[in-house]
Amino acid sequence: MIRVEGLTKDYGPHRAIDDLTFNAEEGEILGFLGPNGAGKTTTMRILCGYMPPTLGKAEVSGYDVVDQSLEVRRRVGYMPETVPLYPDMTVFDYLKYMADLRHLKNVEDRVDGVIEKMNLEKRASSFISSLSKGLRQRVGLAQAIIHDPEVLILDEPTIGLDPAQIIEVRNLIRELGREHIVLLSTHILSEAQQVCNRVIIINNGKIVAGDTPERLQARLTGARHVSVQVGGDSDGLEEVLNNIPGITHISTNVDGNIVFETVPGQEPRPEVAKTIVSAGYDLLEMRPVGISLENVFLQLTRDEPSHPESPEDEPIEDEEGVEQEGN
Repeated sequence: MIRVEGLTKDYGPHRAIDDLTFNAEEGEILGFLGPNGAGKTTTMRILCGYMPPTLGKAEVSGYDVVDQSLEVRRRVGYMPETVPLYPDMTVFDYLKYMADLRHLKNVEDRVDGVIEKMNLEKRASSFISSLSKGLRQRVGLAQAIIHDPEVLILDEPTIGLDPAQIIEVRNLIRELGREHIVLLSTHILSEAQQVCNRVIIINNGKIVAGDTPERLQARLTGARHVSVQVGGDSDGLEEVLNNIPGITHISTNVDGNIVFETVPGQEPRPEVAKTIVSAGYDLLEMRPVGISLENVFLQLTRDEPSHPESPEDEPIEDEEGVEQEGN
């Protein structure tokens, strides 16, 4: 499992992540969701042993990422946003090279296995430079699982792919999630909703919410959203409903239906139905509607500055002067 407690990382005066605490269990695909510069990549790099935290503690499979970094790296497969592929190598040779770096036994059998798992059999002898973006992402996933890690950390794995390629990669991630703990960073809200068992939303270096996508949507406001459809002209209906206690935020959606939000703990729907009929409207339908994960995300991150000047947006030098990519 992944266990993170009070994780904090400072780049000079800038605090990239601030007191993060979360867990990821076996068989779970955990979505790490947030705007640019929120701290997602920094967190992933710490979990991979790439850089130390300033404060806090992180463990992967029971090993500390600082004190037992080598053990952590043996158990983690990492696919960065830009996969470090060698274009002048064939797919097979590249994966064999990665397996040799990890001192794996039965290297060729292991390479053949991941090539089959990623459906790359027909391109095993192709040079990486000749592959499409989607196939290169498959190669990136293959190198991440070449050593059969307990934990997979994937940073924006579908970025830059076309819709068909996105579907393919998402299906692969779902399959991998049956055998590995997967920590998945993404900007794509629908991806988190479709692929992840649980979602953590991070903003300005802090966790602002964490739960299953469904529960997150349900509990955001504690309120329900109700759609009302009437026959004929609905002019004036918003004003009529506005006088009923227990409902707020009345609006008209793209279908021309009235949508209102209920105050937590109150049930105004019977009064709404009576009022609509008494006012002379024909009530055709009244049904609850869900708030989308996109709306959850926007509400939780709406206080973010429009154009933050963050060290995560620019290359950074660590303590040894090594330039690092920004989030």
